[in-house]
Amino acid sequence: MRLRVLTWNLFHGRAVPAHDADLLDAFAERLVAWSWDVALLQEVPPWWPDPLARACDAQGRFALTSRNALLPVRRALAQRRPELLKSNGGGCNAILVRGSEIAAHARRRLRLWPERRVVHAVRDDAGRWFANVHCSTRPARARQDLAHARACVLRWAGGWTGEAPIVLGGDLNVRDPQVPGFVHAGGTHVDHVFARGFQPAAPADAPERGALSDHLPVLVQLGFSAA
Repeated sequence: MRLRVLTWNLFHGRAVPAHDADLLDAFAERLVAWSWDVALLQEVPPWWPDPLARACDAQGRFALTSRNALLPVRRALAQRRPELLKSNGGGCNAILVRGSEIAAHARRRLRLWPERRVVHAVRDDAGRWFANVHCSTRPARARQDLAHARACVLRWAGGWTGEAPIVLGGDLNVRDPQVPGFVHAGGTHVDHVFARGFQPAAPADAPERGALSDHLPVLVQLGFSAA
């Protein structure tokens, strides 16, 4: 049985070219239509994870990232004029899971400066861990964030089952990321998925997103490793 994992940076709910309107329904429509079991999402407006999860018949967890002070004010403005606030509308990372139950959620702050970055992960009822990260924009910092995220996820997974299968993905902000002990399951530009205890079962795909976001979605298919 294959596991389908999607990673996508939602660009704070915006489109290219700019469409200065609330695009929650448009993003939800795309996510509903695509075939995935786990979605790792970055730059998500903080009020989107719950409605996205409901639309996709999924369970969801999220972790706030940066620019979330006075969030009710930011939300009121961003819902009316997203292109006015852009990334200042607030942000979070979200994990959506279809077809299995979320049994645990862990998060860790990676840095506060120059922007707050976090790694978070869920464990499903089969003991598999799915981790989501949006690394810093400078390559050196991005590599530090990724190394810290890897260490956190290994610690979480080892604390439960020792050698639990792990998927780690997101917007890594480097074109050639390295995650020792993990296989590269697929990616494009700065968006990648790595896995431990799984092997790629097919070439990665980029589902049609239309004008939504400035990032391509990445969809990988994984099978359990023979090891």
